[in-house]
Amino acid sequence: MPVPTYTPLEMIDRLVSFDTTSRESNLELIDFVSEYLSEYGVESRRVYDDSGTKANLFATIGPDTEGGIVLSAHTDVVPVDGQEWDSDPFSVTMKRGRLYGRGTSDMKSFPALFLSMLPQFLTADLHIPVHLALSYDEEVGCLGAPQLIALIKSLGISPSAVIIGEPTEMKVINRHKGVFRFSTTANGLEAHSAYPDRGVSAIFHAADTIHFLNDLSKDLRTRADGIGSFDPPYHTLQVGTLSGGTAANIVPRKCTFGWEVRLIPGGDIHTLVLAPLEHYLDEEVRPLMHKISSHASIRTETVVQIPGLGPEEIPDAENLGRELSGDNGPAGAISFGTEAGLFQRAGFATFVCGPGSILQAHKPNEYIEIDQIETCKQFMERLINRLRRA
Repeated sequence: MPVPTYTPLEMIDRLVSFDTTSRESNLELIDFVSEYLSEYGVESRRVYDDSGTKANLFATIGPDTEGGIVLSAHTDVVPVDGQEWDSDPFSVTMKRGRLYGRGTSDMKSFPALFLSMLPQFLTADLHIPVHLALSYDEEVGCLGAPQLIALIKSLGISPSAVIIGEPTEMKVINRHKGVFRFSTTANGLEAHSAYPDRGVSAIFHAADTIHFLNDLSKDLRTRADGIGSFDPPYHTLQVGTLSGGTAANIVPRKCTFGWEVRLIPGGDIHTLVLAPLEHYLDEEVRPLMHKISSHASIRTETVVQIPGLGPEEIPDAENLGRELSGDNGPAGAISFGTEAGLFQRAGFATFVCGPGSILQAHKPNEYIEIDQIETCKQFMERLINRLRRA
C-alpha cells in the first residue's frame, strides 16, 4: 500500500483543518502526525498534560547519533470567536498569492513544510539527525514546552541547534522579550453605597494600583537600554482585563485585573516591577484598606513566566540560521514571546526563524504569503543538504 504524500499546500491545509484552539484538545492533530510518521517507519513519542487531552510529540529522523537539529513548533492556535472572517478559518483558502486560515502564519506552516518534505529527508542518507518537536498550549503560556524539553533531555539528546519556527518572514532572530502575566485581586468590604465610608471599595483600591502601574510603565520606557532593535525599544507594561463589583449601589467587595509585562532580555522582573509594586501596596494601599477592615487585602499572582531570548555567546546556531535562510544580515529582535527562551534556559543553542508575519497572526483573515512557503521550502532543502554531509 503506497505511503501518503502531500504537497506543502496540502499539508498546511491538513494541519489548519484541525481546530486546535488552546481551549480544545490537540490530539486529533497529534494522532494525524503520529500516524503519518509511522507510515514512513518513523517512531514518535508523546508527553500528555495532566488531563490527558493534550500532548507534545517528539520524533527523530536520521541516525541515532549525537547532536542534530530540532525543528520546534506549537500546535495550538488562538480563538476565532467574535472575529469576522471572509472564509472558513479552519480550511485554507488561496487567493491573491496568499493562504488564508487560522494558523497559516502562527504557526502551522513551518511544521507542515517539514512534514510534506519528510520523504526527501528520509531518502537523503542523513549523517546528522533532525528532530521534530511539537508542543501544546504555547498561546496560553508555553505550558507544554517544559515537558517537551524534559523529554529531550531524558533521551540524552544534545542538539547543536533548536529552531523555533515562529513567523519571522524567514529572518533569523536571536533576541526576544520575556513575557510575564499577572493577576491582581483586591478584596474589600461590602457596604450600602449611601455609606461608602463603612466599606472598603475593592475597585477604588484596584484602580489606584492600576494608576501606579501606568506610571511605572512610563518609567520603564526611560530605563530600558533599547539596544537590540526591539519594537518598541523598551520594556512594556499594560493592563488587559478588569472586572469587579455587583451593583452600582453596593460598595464592591472584589475586583480583579490582569496585566502583563514584556522585558528586554537582561531586565529583572522583581527589581523593575514586582518590588516597586509591593512597596507601593504596603505604603499606600493596604494601610487605607486596613483602617476599615483588617480582613481586606490585595494580592498579585504570577500566571505566566516566559523567559526572554538573548544572543548565544558562541553564535554557531545563529550562523547556521543564516546559512539555511540565505540571509546574511544581522540577526534581529522581536517583541513577542516564544518557546525559544525556555529551550535556551535549558542549555540549548536556540534561534527563531519561520515563514509568515506575526502582523497577520491572531487576526481575522490570518494569512501567509505563498512566496514565504517557497522560501521556507528552500530553507528545508538547505537543511537536508547540510545534514547529509559527512
